[in-house]
Amino acid sequence: MGDRIFIGGADMDGEGTPNDAQTLLLNRANRHGIVAGATGTGKTVTVQILAEGFAIEGVPVFCADVKGDLSGICVSGSPEHKLHPKLISRAEKIGFEDYGYGATPTVFWDVFGEKGHPVRTTISDMGPLLLSRLMDLSETQEGVLTVAFEYADDEGMLLLDLKDLRKLLNHMSDKEVRTEISREYGNVATASLGAIQRRLLVLEREGAESFFGEPALNLKDFMRTARAGRGVVNVLDSTTLINSPRLYSTFLLWLLSQLFEELPEVGDPEKPKMVFFFDEAHLLFNDAPRALLEKIEQVVRLIRSKGIGVFFVTQNPRDLPDSVLAQLGNRIQHALRAYTPAERKGVKAAAQSFRENPAFEAEDVITDLGVGEALVSTLDEKGAPGVGQRTLIRPPSSRLGPATEAERKAEMQNSPVLGLYDEAIDRESAYEILLKREEEAAEAAEKLAKEEEKAAAELEKKKAREKKKKTPTRRRSTRMTTTERAVNTATRTIARKVTDYVLRGILGGRRRKGIQGAKDEITQRSAIKKPH
Repeated sequence: MGDRIFIGGADMDGEGTPNDAQTLLLNRANRHGIVAGATGTGKTVTVQILAEGFAIEGVPVFCADVKGDLSGICVSGSPEHKLHPKLISRAEKIGFEDYGYGATPTVFWDVFGEKGHPVRTTISDMGPLLLSRLMDLSETQEGVLTVAFEYADDEGMLLLDLKDLRKLLNHMSDKEVRTEISREYGNVATASLGAIQRRLLVLEREGAESFFGEPALNLKDFMRTARAGRGVVNVLDSTTLINSPRLYSTFLLWLLSQLFEELPEVGDPEKPKMVFFFDEAHLLFNDAPRALLEKIEQVVRLIRSKGIGVFFVTQNPRDLPDSVLAQLGNRIQHALRAYTPAERKGVKAAAQSFRENPAFEAEDVITDLGVGEALVSTLDEKGAPGVGQRTLIRPPSSRLGPATEAERKAEMQNSPVLGLYDEAIDRESAYEILLKREEEAAEAAEKLAKEEEKAAAELEKKKAREKKKKTPTRRRSTRMTTTERAVNTATRTIARKVTDYVLRGILGGRRRKGIQGAKDEITQRSAIKKPH
């Protein structure tokens, strides 16, 4: 259609024929949009036909394929398909005269490299804010992680993969290093380092190790055109990734952030440079800290001036914050069910987001929509939202349903990025630098220990030589001779008997032997011990 994408047909006059074309203006596609609806109401098909429409007009597309159904976009629809009669009937009913089958140029991606080309980024490119979100860190722990990034940057150490970050955290746990870092950058507690290391272990178990590394994704490879100027649809297989919702949402937010940072300002172009479909969008906002919500709001608000359109795909518009919903000008609302009071509130809120149509009550229509029907409101040339119209969504030209494994592999073999990302590269980074420093320190310590051992041996030898030079001096014996011992004993005896005599005299006692008798005894003993 040149300047717009055909979405489906609406019955505006009430005659029962949905022949009023509902379209999405290309120059308003960068004002973002939402595709909402309960499970099984046709959201995936709507995303598929929008992606086809953008690709036909030369606009590259990125889609997250959560269930695997979008993979069929690379294969042409077929008259042999079981739903062929219904598809043809739908096209005729809405007046889609140009309807026909055809495949869309597709590149498959996969964070784990199993069902598509690997998608990688570096730890440095992710940054501390998104990485903290990914690891569910507290504000204090986020501050410590920011210090780690600053320290690595100042030391000239690249942070490319998880082992780089793990090695850096271990290095910072050293008491001397931690003291130095705390003095230079602010306090770094061992408890915070330990908590980050534990969260890093959880992240590894969720498979994030495959996501970090090189070669890192070049966003230009997402913004390719193929034969005849058609835009390439980049399908991220998320059937496994969705099992790690935090990794899934953080990865997609990182993509948006990178697009926002790298692309130049273009204002409102005739058509977007790229359109981004964010499936299961509510995961992006679950338990997100205020700082991250502000970042998301900023990216969504400002990225339109970079020529990027973002479409959030979710079950209920209430899953998104009001600040984000206010930025979504193009709305496609599939059926919602209202079995509980909370669900009725959701239906009412969704109905109130549409410009009122005097022909019907939007709240009633939303609960009455069938599969493949939607309440559609898009921006007009002036940027004003159109009246909500009950619309039959056009059938896809590509296959309705997933591609086979063989078809997926064949598409990958013909991919324009074949060989660019398939093999990981591990160049010198923080891990190698710190490991080298540790080895050098160990070698230096070993060398120093050997030198000290040698010096100690030389000192012992010197002491031994000096000892030999000195003449030993014979010590005088302190042991008493036999005579000396006899005299000493006799003297003590005399003293004892004299004392005894005096005491007895004082107390009135009598002493048979006097002092003279004691002296005679001493003289006798001395004569006996005296050597001849």
